[in-house]
Amino acid sequence: MVTETSSGQERLQQLKAFDESKAGVKGIVDTGITKVPLIFVRPNKDPSVIGDHKVSGGFSIPVVDLPENNSRRAEVIDQVRRATETYGFFQVVNHGVPQRVMEEIMEATRAFHELPKEVKAEYYGRDMVRKVKYFSSANMYELMYANWRDTMQLNTTVEDFDPQEIPPILRDITMEYSEHAQKLGVTLFELLSEALGLKPDHLINLDCAKGHIILNHYYPPCPEPDLTMGTNQHSDFDFLTILLQDQIGGLQVLHQNKWINVTPVPGALIINVGDLLQLISNGKFNSVKHRVVSKKEGPRISVAYFFVHLSYENTPRVYEPIKELTSEGNPPIYRGTTAKDYVTGVYKKGNINEIGSGLEYLKL
Repeated sequence: MVTETSSGQERLQQLKAFDESKAGVKGIVDTGITKVPLIFVRPNKDPSVIGDHKVSGGFSIPVVDLPENNSRRAEVIDQVRRATETYGFFQVVNHGVPQRVMEEIMEATRAFHELPKEVKAEYYGRDMVRKVKYFSSANMYELMYANWRDTMQLNTTVEDFDPQEIPPILRDITMEYSEHAQKLGVTLFELLSEALGLKPDHLINLDCAKGHIILNHYYPPCPEPDLTMGTNQHSDFDFLTILLQDQIGGLQVLHQNKWINVTPVPGALIINVGDLLQLISNGKFNSVKHRVVSKKEGPRISVAYFFVHLSYENTPRVYEPIKELTSEGNPPIYRGTTAKDYVTGVYKKGNINEIGSGLEYLKL
């Protein structure tokens, strides 16, 4: 529990010491701690009840069985439409990503995070434009607390990216997994386009599947999970996220003012709408808040595959509500933005202010 003696200056000094150690949360756990350090305790917040949003049991997000051919296409499009409009999340099975590939990237993610800290330190950093970086809690200085999680982030679609920059233990399987995830993403964007009443290639032609960022997360076991969070509540900044998680669980989605536990389904992948897809769909699809609670069990492993192209071109594409989805009776509800401006500007502002989404700042 945070005491009166835990001043902001003390927190800042402790955050800097943690950051400069480059050892991550795992480095702290490896020392044998039995108490959560102060910098991980959310000030005046109870993670189990945030904003009067209580945890709900006995409910799960939809599971969509993707067809191998078009025999059930209309049915699947309807399922995707209802899931994205109502929950913003769904799980997919028979998605085409081999079980072996999923298992190997999870094993490689764990293996990277369990490397000696001296090896991982080579990749440690917070620079936004850095293509390969290992870090803990991207916004901890702004939030003044850290999440109970370490991350390896790979922005593999920038113009000058060299796969040799990926840590060797992750390199080959990351490229293999990425090929399958990219193919699945194209399929999903086609289904989402048709769910909006558009041609199958509409979202693809808007470059929604052009770029991606891979986040390899590692959530160490926590001695006092009620005091901290694995990931604070937020929405995703991208168009679409494909999440591969292990069987430990911990992911929760906010639905009807209640947190819903996303129970792992063996072999399934979790799909969720990002802010930019909510924007261009003019609010038809929902990018919802979600979080990861800390657990005594662990480590929890997950791999998030974000579809977004953070272009540094002189004239990047501006994203605004799709014209075919607006009318005099249904006008645009958001102003336009580039993906890069959204991620580095209003999204970060919304996350720091714990609004959970930067879309609030783009409303007309």
